[in-house]
Amino acid sequence: MANSKSALKNIRKNKSCHLRNRAVTSRLKTLEKHFLFTIENKDKNNAAKAGSLFISALEKANKANIVHKNKISRKKSRCAQLLSTL
Repeated sequence: MANSKSALKNIRKNKSCHLRNRAVTSRLKTLEKHFLFTIENKDKNNAAKAGSLFISALEKANKANIVHKNKISRKKSRCAQLLSTL
C-alpha cells in the first residue's frame, strides 16, 4: 500500500484514467464491428457513415494518446481500403 499522500493521489488518478481508457477502447471496438458489419452487407451509405464515425473516434483516441499512432494509421488505412472495394 502507498505511504505518501502523493502516492495515494496517483492511485486514484490512475484508476480514473484506466476507466476512461477502457471506455474509449471499448467504443473503438464497437465502432469497428459496426463498420465491418456494414461492409459485409455491402451497404455503401451506411458503411461510409460508420467509417467516418470510426475514423473520427480513432483520431480522438490518437489525440489523447490512448492508442498507439501506428495502430491508428493501420486501422484508418484498412478502413479506406474496405470502403474503396464497395
